[in-house]
Amino acid sequence: MSIDIAGINMKNPVMVASGTFGYGPEYADLVDLNRLGAMVVKGILMEPWNGNDVPRHVEVPGGLVNAIGLQNPGVEKFIEEYVPFLRDYEVPVIVNIWGRTEDEYGQVAARLSDVEGIDGLELNISCPNIKQGGIAFGTDPEVARKLIALVRERTSLPIIPKLSPNVSDIGLFARVAEEAGADAVSLINSIPAMVIDTETRRPVLANVVGGLSGSAVQPVAVKLVWEAARAVDIPVIGMGGIGSSEDALEFIIAGASAVAVGTANLSDPLTVIRVIEGIESYLSRHGLATVRELVGTLETTSGR
Repeated sequence: MSIDIAGINMKNPVMVASGTFGYGPEYADLVDLNRLGAMVVKGILMEPWNGNDVPRHVEVPGGLVNAIGLQNPGVEKFIEEYVPFLRDYEVPVIVNIWGRTEDEYGQVAARLSDVEGIDGLELNISCPNIKQGGIAFGTDPEVARKLIALVRERTSLPIIPKLSPNVSDIGLFARVAEEAGADAVSLINSIPAMVIDTETRRPVLANVVGGLSGSAVQPVAVKLVWEAARAVDIPVIGMGGIGSSEDALEFIIAGASAVAVGTANLSDPLTVIRVIEGIESYLSRHGLATVRELVGTLETTSGR
């Protein structure tokens, strides 16, 4: 079950996705954290950030629409209050980082570079670039290239851009990330969505729009992971709607070297353990010695 992602040695290919597992303590009494392949903690900015007004999430058929707004304690409080806790576990820690400008990303990356217990950085490039009129960093290939290259200069840690699904050619963005110095890519981030209260004729979310995650996005995510994996040589981490080992196996067969369980953690924290056990069982049933033998083994026929 072990796998190496960008130099990060994982005992299995199953991670928990940023934004759905807090910073670790929130789930420590519910899940054996040492069984995880890796933990991706909630997004960190240089300064504390309160996120959006409430209501910030709403359940919908097949998932969740949220507009939490990347609430976080800021990098210094994260290092002081959470990193010591995380060091007590034998599981790699990947920190999701974000910023409103390229330099803010670079500042967070540089600050975390020499912190003991941090194994990698996931770059949330779906944030709006205030210098570009609000355009997301991850929806313009040259903006994305510049940002990833800047972070690459500021840190020696493995960097993993988290790609947006809101582009016409995911393979292009994966290649841009690879060329700019990324060690791996992860995808997908949530899909823009909106929910309306028909009685009041007002948006349910205070932010008006949010991001859709959950089982409804899983087939979309699998398709995008397949396209990204065909475009690059660096590892691809697949996520989006994983609620079972079968969901996770689809991503791996499509080309993902590892997967991340996200929204399902919120309804059942033990989902991630069942996914790990299900993949182990699958490898045994199919006579596969390692999970690496399964990565990218999708068989297609011409014309389909």
